[in-house]
Amino acid sequence: MSDNRPNPDWTDANFARAGDANSLSEAEQAAFPRTRGAQKAPTKVPVYIRLDQDVVAAFKAGGKGWQSRINRMLRQGLDRKPDKVG
Repeated sequence: MSDNRPNPDWTDANFARAGDANSLSEAEQAAFPRTRGAQKAPTKVPVYIRLDQDVVAAFKAGGKGWQSRINRMLRQGLDRKPDKVG
């Protein structure tokens, strides 16, 4: 069994028996939180960026939406000095 599984306590047999969400009843599906789903018109691009730990901690301390707050602050920086990028 691989250690890279989402739930390492599950065996191969557990994964083989598991169905997808569509195999659940409506009541069972209602017990799970809804996900956001695909953007109607994707406007953002997923990126990987390395930031200092204290910077990330400060944004996360503000609760949900910390990535959007980082985006907003970066945009504000661009709005102040659009000719200085790069």
